[in-house]
Amino acid sequence: MSNLKFNIKFRDNKSSARAGEIHTSHGVIRTPAFVPVGTGAVVKSVTPEEIRAANLDVFFVNTYHMLFRPGVATVKKSGGLHKFMNWSGPVMTDSGGFQAFSLSEHGPRQNRIEKTLVKISDSGITFKSAWDGSRQFLGPVESIRAQLELGADILMAFDECTFYPIIREKAITAMERTHRWARICLDLLIKKRVTEQFLYGIVQGSVFKDLRQESAEFMSHLSFDGLAIGSVANSREPREKVFAVLDWTLPYLLPTEKPIHFLGIGEIEDIFISVGKGIDSLDCVTPTRLGRMGWIFDKNAGLKNKFRYDIIKSIYTGDKRPPVKNCSCYTCSNFSRSYLNHLFRSRELLSYRLATIHNLFFFGSLMNEIREAISENRFKRLTENWLR
Repeated sequence: MSNLKFNIKFRDNKSSARAGEIHTSHGVIRTPAFVPVGTGAVVKSVTPEEIRAANLDVFFVNTYHMLFRPGVATVKKSGGLHKFMNWSGPVMTDSGGFQAFSLSEHGPRQNRIEKTLVKISDSGITFKSAWDGSRQFLGPVESIRAQLELGADILMAFDECTFYPIIREKAITAMERTHRWARICLDLLIKKRVTEQFLYGIVQGSVFKDLRQESAEFMSHLSFDGLAIGSVANSREPREKVFAVLDWTLPYLLPTEKPIHFLGIGEIEDIFISVGKGIDSLDCVTPTRLGRMGWIFDKNAGLKNKFRYDIIKSIYTGDKRPPVKNCSCYTCSNFSRSYLNHLFRSRELLSYRLATIHNLFFFGSLMNEIREAISENRFKRLTENWLR
């Protein structure tokens, strides 16, 4: 393993922020990178060309969903994810574990089902399909095989996701399973002599400092191509704990000089905090999901409003201004706030596309701005300009 080429080109002299490039067989990922989520092999409502136009290099595809719709065999028969989606750039896949574990009694409250339908063991997780009710099993071997057949450039090791709150004993069990599964995932790739698909190990340990440090040290000594920090952004963790996890783990991860991914983080303020601590990439549904709800990202909306405003409000009914002043995206170059307001109020499908196109462009432009600031040692000044 450790065949991934990661070049750190610039380091900010007033923080741990760094800018570089991850080289894959399908192109370069410029870091720090925001990774949009394309759950079902599509970033909802937009085309590959529109993703590229947003200045984004890579997006996530969800293995759990691919297992059922359309099925890994169908994607493989089509030539892998890249040909199936007509996307020539890099692709990341998750292990599928988050969705499976979220069905358990310890998952997010809104997703819980009867615990008899989910069984977690040292081998993996047995669960009931939400689509046809069939019993399914997913473990480290099954996850890696699926990701390999999907043809992703960057794969995630199978880990046991934890959800807050959690008792320490359960966090220990989940972490130890994650460590055993990490070795299984690595061994499988080594056995298959995979050279152009890269594997990230995932740090676990919930909100317990000593467990997170133990997991970070363990993962940092294995031959993963990259590292990821998981089970932090599950919506109910106290905000201070989310970033405390970075403070606990990054001293172990940064010295490896491997790319580090933060799973499930994507608010604007969170991006600045994470990058400043040394994170190289992060993913979230924030720009796409909120776009479909009518939220338009705009720096002028300010930190208090999380840099977005609700275009559906009646005050925009006759507003002839572009959705965001001085934005050069397709949406802002061609349409007014009044028109977007009309589309959303009329529940026209075009509203989802136009809002998503803008929001992705906003995030892509932000990451460009961050990379440039790091290269010029002014990341701290840029952060203060945005977050003051």
